[in-house]
Order: sequence, then structure tokens, then C-alpha cells
Amino acid sequence: MHARQDAIDRREFLRYGTLAAAAAAVDRRTPARMTAPMPSGPPIAPALFDLAEATVAELQQGMRSGRYTARGLCEQYLSRIDALDRRGPAIRAVLETNPDALAIADSLDAERRAKGPRGPLHGVPVMIKDNVATADRMATTAGSLALVGARAPRDAFVAEHLRAAGAVILGKTNLSEWANFRSSHSSSGWSARGGQCRNPYALDRSPCGSSSGSAAAVAASCCAVAVGTETDGSIVCPSAAHSLVGIKPTLGLVSRSGIVPIAHSQDTAGPMARTVADAAVLLSVLAGVDPRDPATQGSQAMGSTDYASFLDPNGLKGARIGVARTKFFGYHPPTDRLVEEALDTMRRLGAVIVDPADIPHAGEYDDSELEVLLYEFKADLNRYLADLGAAAPVHTLKELIDFNERHQADELTYFDQDLFEKAEAKGSLTEDAYLKALAKDQLLARDQGLDAVLAKFALDAVVAPTGNPPWTIDLVNGDHFLGGSSTPAAVAGYPSITVPMGYVFALPVGVSFIGRPYSEPLLIKLAYGLEQATRARRPPRFLPGAELATS
Repeated sequence: MHARQDAIDRREFLRYGTLAAAAAAVDRRTPARMTAPMPSGPPIAPALFDLAEATVAELQQGMRSGRYTARGLCEQYLSRIDALDRRGPAIRAVLETNPDALAIADSLDAERRAKGPRGPLHGVPVMIKDNVATADRMATTAGSLALVGARAPRDAFVAEHLRAAGAVILGKTNLSEWANFRSSHSSSGWSARGGQCRNPYALDRSPCGSSSGSAAAVAASCCAVAVGTETDGSIVCPSAAHSLVGIKPTLGLVSRSGIVPIAHSQDTAGPMARTVADAAVLLSVLAGVDPRDPATQGSQAMGSTDYASFLDPNGLKGARIGVARTKFFGYHPPTDRLVEEALDTMRRLGAVIVDPADIPHAGEYDDSELEVLLYEFKADLNRYLADLGAAAPVHTLKELIDFNERHQADELTYFDQDLFEKAEAKGSLTEDAYLKALAKDQLLARDQGLDAVLAKFALDAVVAPTGNPPWTIDLVNGDHFLGGSSTPAAVAGYPSITVPMGYVFALPVGVSFIGRPYSEPLLIKLAYGLEQATRARRPPRFLPGAELATS
């Protein structure tokens, strides 16, 4: 889910008595009681960095030529994290780094010398969101103090696949706590463990969420690529806010096993990268059938093993693109103007633009979406917590609510847990209220929504602004969304991809392509064609705020 923000601090957990030792082990880099005032003054210029904006292909070429090693890449990125994440601009994107990263990199370097690389991610440092379980010396807490000390019984499926591909899991990224499903008044990118994540394009601006730290880390070149998760907007919104490419896959293309859940009818993990090519490479590694996640069985015949093979600079030629105007345009005119420029580029590249091609019923299932999420969150989280075993500090949603009440000064300082409380009040997944809400969602979002518009106009995809430019962080009032286009694909379980579209007062905005189930190859073609034509992405400058005109 989305979230909200401001630049504040993180409280170390030393007052927790029994949690003190675990807390010290969890955050190996952060001093106690750390306070981060809001930035002011001129841009904070980081030192020149050899790997800034480096692509996966460039890193692989460097390792083939001997210019780089996996260990050397990890050392450089760890130095970058040290310089930017808690010192310098203090973006607070990284919760902890992997204490075994250098040893893993050494073994991968030895393997490369002996056998050659396993594939395009061999030796490449990757960050993963802190709701993706790793059975190693890192914690998996969803940003919450309540899971400090709990150890995952095994790697999440996506972590297994990253390791099998030879990637180095460099660390865990900050996020909107509990993937922003704790409070309806939250600040995107804030967690009790990590404090407030900041946007490296303008440090007083929201990173959006909930995959805030994954986005900020990739944008600031603290890693090559990162894994995020999305229930509704949590990959595409922070990706757009950081001038990144983010792919929200078809439900079931990527397994959710071992990922702290919100709702099984919408949850997915997906890639976040600086280029479409890098996102495609990462998606190829993340996708796959997993016996622990029945939703992946449908992808066996539909998924691809190499999404990078669909990178086509002429991918827009002859494509039929519909413009979803109603509800998704008009909330921010400067963003609309950038979309119009993107549409003109698509026409120039040979796309057929069907305008308008509105998505029927958009906005009519917001209430039922929340109802489904509340029911599924209770059921799915209780199952996840129970699997952690006796050593976990909490085992149910009710125990989690009680934990937060006992530790209000650290967990409930800025916003409450009303979504937790509403979810706890729900019954089982056999109740009529849940079943009716789920049926409404699927009917309006799929059959009478995206399916209908795609079929009516024979479209390859629907396009819309991903969302408004990043808003100012506001821990008092919470997030300030003007609008976004993530919900239809999220509720339907269909894929979407956001690509950089340009900037408003130096703040990034993105455009999203939304398609049919398992149409990731086509969406990647479309996104790559637009990216190669516009080259819209610029690296962040760590400005203190938006670059406003002055007279």
C-alpha cells in the first residue's frame, strides 16, 4: 500500500529491556537515539562515485574484464551507503547491511574464475525490502520493533532465487512500516526501526511507499537494483517518485512465500531499477512456480524465463495504446502536460493512441478493496506470524496491537494503528461480507474494468500518469496524495510498469502502462521503446527541496 512521510528520527529500542540485545544485533550501523533534522541550504553534493547509475550490464562487463570484482562492487556500494544513508543527506533507505555480503561476494568471485558466471546477476549487489524473509543474520521485521529478534525459518522464494542466480543480497531496505497497512494517517517511508526515509531528489519530499527504501537506495546508487512489494501502489508510486522503472507483476508471476503479507488477492513482489533493461533482468530471476504459493501455478505456461529478450527500441511501433483519462488526469496539470508529451512521443514512434479509453468503474471499488484487505490481512498475517515459532515476540495480530500499545512512545508517536484494529475486528474468510467484497472487486476491476476497455478498443495497454510529484513529508498530517493510477491493476491482479516521464520543479513523475494478465513481455517492449526515445531519467542531486522558480 501507499504511505506517508516527514524527516525525523528513529528511536533505538534500548528501553525495551529484553529487546535491547536483539536491537543492537539488528541495526549494526546506527547509533542510539539518532535525530535527523530536516535539511536546509544548498544541495548536499556526494563525492564522485564510480558506480553511479551503473547498469547491470555494465557491472557484468566490468567483472568480465577484470575491472571489477563482486567483492569490490560490494565494498563500493557499502561505502556509498555509509556516506549517504546515515551521514551526508541521511536518506535512511537502508535498515541494515548484510554482515556476510563480502564473504558471499568472495565465493562468487571464486566461482566466476572456476566456472564462469551463473547469469546476468552473478556478483551483482541487490537490496531487498525488509518484509522479504532471509534465513541469515539479517532480520525480517517489516520495519516494526515487534519483530526484532524473530528469525525467519527459511528464505523467501524471491531471496532463494536471488541467491541461486548469484546475486549478493547486500541488505534490507526501509519501508512504510507493515507495508503501510497499520494506519490510515501514516507517512510513507516511516518505520519505527528506520525512521523517515527521504527522497534523494528533494530531501524534504516523500519517497512514497511502501517500498520507499528500495526506491531511494536504487535512485541514489546504493545498489544496482532492488526488490519491492506491492498491494496497491507500493512499487509503482515510489518508483515514479524516484525516476525509476518499477514493475508490478501479474498476481502469481512472482511467489509471495516468505514475504510478510497484507492480502493474498493483491500482494506481489517486483523489480525496481534505473532502467527497463535492469528491471527485466531482475524480473527474470524473481519469477517462477513455487509449491508454497498456489497462485504461481497459473504462471507455469504463461511466464517467461528471459524478460530481457523483449527489449525492443521499436517496441511502440504499431502498438495500440489507450489513454485512461477519467479519474487519472486533471488532479495536477503539470503532470498532465508531461503525459501529453509522452503521448506525442509514442505517436511519433508509431503507436496508435486511442484517446480516451477510460477504464470503466474506476473508483467504484475503493470501499470493497479495503474490506478485502482488512479481512485478508488478519488471516494472512496471523498465518505468517504463527510460522515464526515460539521465539517470535508476537504470534498474532492481536498480540501485535498490544505490543504497539505497550511501546507507544516508539511505535505510535506520529500515527495510530486504526487499520490493525479494523482488521482484528473482522471475522473469517468465509463471511458473506468478505466474499461479496471480493466478488465485487473482481467483477468491476477485471471483467467490467480492464478486460472491458482492452477488448473494446483492441488495446495492447492502457496508459495513465503513475501519480503526482512527491509531496512534502508531513508527520503531523500524513501523506498528501493528489491522485494515482495503481488501483485498477492492483485490484485486478494485472501487471503494470512505470517509467520516468520527466520532472516538475525537479521532482520526478512517471507514466504507467497497464495490461492483461501475463503481458509483462509486451509492457516491457512498450516501456523500453518510450525510455529509449526520451531518456528522461536524471540522477538525483540531493536538493534540500523542490527547485522552485524565484523572482
